[in-house]
Amino acid sequence: MQQTPLTKSKILVHPLISPQNNITFAAMPQTEFEPVIGLEIHAQLQTASKMFCGDANVFGDEPNSHVSTISLAHPGTLPVLNKKAIHLAVKLGLALHCKINSPNYFDRKNYFYPDLPKGYQISQQAIPICSEGYIPIVVEGKEKHIRLNRIHLEEDAGKSIHDADTLFTNIDLNRAGVPLVEMVTEPVISSAEEAYQCLSMVRRILRHLQVCDGNMEEGSLRCDANISVREKGSLQLGTKVEIKNLNSIRNLKRALTFETKRLVQLLSSGEEVQQETRGFDAVSGTTYSQRTKEEANDYRYFPDPDLPPVVISEEAIAAIQKEITTLPHETEKEMVAKYHVSPEAASIICEDDILLRYFEEIKNKSSHLQAVTNWLIGPVKSFFNENPSNTEAISTKKILSLANLTGEGHVAFATAVARIFPEVVHSDEDAMQIAKRLNLIQNNDSDFLNDCVEKALNNLPDKVLEYKKGKKNLIGLFAGEVKKISKGKADMKAALSIIQEKLNNA
Repeated sequence: MQQTPLTKSKILVHPLISPQNNITFAAMPQTEFEPVIGLEIHAQLQTASKMFCGDANVFGDEPNSHVSTISLAHPGTLPVLNKKAIHLAVKLGLALHCKINSPNYFDRKNYFYPDLPKGYQISQQAIPICSEGYIPIVVEGKEKHIRLNRIHLEEDAGKSIHDADTLFTNIDLNRAGVPLVEMVTEPVISSAEEAYQCLSMVRRILRHLQVCDGNMEEGSLRCDANISVREKGSLQLGTKVEIKNLNSIRNLKRALTFETKRLVQLLSSGEEVQQETRGFDAVSGTTYSQRTKEEANDYRYFPDPDLPPVVISEEAIAAIQKEITTLPHETEKEMVAKYHVSPEAASIICEDDILLRYFEEIKNKSSHLQAVTNWLIGPVKSFFNENPSNTEAISTKKILSLANLTGEGHVAFATAVARIFPEVVHSDEDAMQIAKRLNLIQNNDSDFLNDCVEKALNNLPDKVLEYKKGKKNLIGLFAGEVKKISKGKADMKAALSIIQEKLNNA
């Protein structure tokens, strides 16, 4: 089939001024100023079709292969609202404690952009689908609620491609019309770290709810940041700078860290902050000016005459509410408080829906939850990272058998990972059966262990004397000798106890 060529716009590409490298900031008292940050987070919704027509909502296909008369804005075409997009927006709003507005309305936002065929964007301005609410975050062990101003629905624009042609910007309209939600926070974020945690939490919730896949590298989740700085204690906001199109959570933090220092430097030097839009150069870690904003844009919003008000019944809202299961951050709290999982392990498990499902199914079936979490955040996570499509290879029963094997000390964890786990994945045998077949069961018989320890200490008399003179880090050497003598069969936890007892009482 003949490929559809990229559409060429009549816009010449202007090269951006390269950001300066190796920028340094003069030392100054950081306590005098504080940043004030607000985020605008755009998330593409996981619908099969676009917001107002039946074109496929698919990433990565040939340019301009998912377009129609509606997404190309041919005269006489009319939009038809995507019901699934409404459903997903309400679901997200309920999860973030928002007020669901019924009715809500669509407006036309008028501005020229080459990848927006209609010359206006269908969005929500006067009455969005969701308002208020908050995003819960934890920074330095303290919980904070990042207040939301609104969540509104809109359609995405197409994609401008600047590096495919030396003279022209090329346009791919596959993305034009894809449904988006925009989450707008209040300016209540007070550090780059808080912004990092806020966007991280949003992505976790979006993925858990299956509202958006959260792939920032593909552009399905995007973030702009507004930042100003002010003297500490002041209630007046400073001049705002917007940083556009941040394509990773890490780069959001890097950009805001740099921009905070830059703005503080300007104010400390008595210079004026200019209201502008800036980009972020990930290589140098610096922001650079794109355009100044002397006054607010007038988008000439007015209600879209082709779309009726969206009325959402109380029954529909209640039904969607029932779909929302416990959110990852709430499960994380429970894991730490009720099941004594370390905060680090709980965070890793709750970041991954597959690991979280395993934990939920196993948590009340095992008396070795520490061993369960070790398996989940280690070998199991690594396996699915390398085999993302093979989600059926490891059953909860297999994980339980592995956790029981190492939790009860039958086989050392490292040995089980190297020798037993690969066989468990590709076998119907459980972990204990495999361990017995491979002759890997550890021996914790006291006579056997005492004999191994005696031989180890007799083999290393000089090291025993050094240990008694204070070189306590030699304990690992003796443990290694016991492991060697026992051919890996010694229960090392019990063996270490015997080694220490013999050395300290000799």
